[in-house]
Amino acid sequence: MKLSAEIVAFQDRLGHRFADPALLVRALTHASIASPAKLDNQRLEFLGDRVLGLVLAETLLEADTTATEGQLAPRFNALVRKEACADVARQIGLGDVLRLGRSEMMSGGRRKEAVLGDAMEAVIAAVYLDAGHEAARTLVRRLWGARVGEVAEDARDAKTSLQEWAQARGLPPPEYVECGRDGPDHAPIFTIEARLASGQVERAKAGAKRQAEQAAAKALLTRMEKSDD
Repeated sequence: MKLSAEIVAFQDRLGHRFADPALLVRALTHASIASPAKLDNQRLEFLGDRVLGLVLAETLLEADTTATEGQLAPRFNALVRKEACADVARQIGLGDVLRLGRSEMMSGGRRKEAVLGDAMEAVIAAVYLDAGHEAARTLVRRLWGARVGEVAEDARDAKTSLQEWAQARGLPPPEYVECGRDGPDHAPIFTIEARLASGQVERAKAGAKRQAEQAAAKALLTRMEKSDD
């Protein structure tokens, strides 16, 4: 199979040359453009999620031989969640070579976290099927290396941490309210408020509701922790 110049360049950014290029093409094919003759990446995504999880679990164990399961689990979750996969995908320009249907392309599919994260997992599976576990392991460790070193000792997401802070003080869980949505339909910016029953509020903006909720929770948690000092 002859690859386009863009996909050849992507292979270089990825750091793996495929013996079976059809695997890479399938990993880059979104369901919106799939057909009986053009398979999409959903099955590869399923496999890639498991390969990624195994490699990162192993890597975390090696990186900290004294950590408890309670410490390792939130670090693991921070590394494998869709946002992390999408960030890695952006780092290597995966969105530029995705094969999308017209409607998905027009709605900003090349920038969507879910689309990028799923495709990143599919690419990992493609490397695994093309060259085996060791090649996939090498790829994941190289692409996620800095993140593994930087992941916080307590890497629970901000929403979880804020909820635990509230519960420890007898408060109900925080509320998250969408206060605004700006920008075009294909690239919206959401404004979210995180609210505590005790009256404190913080607001944040992001291109995805989950990101905005996390940012608002982090801002509110930081504020409340300072007030505890």
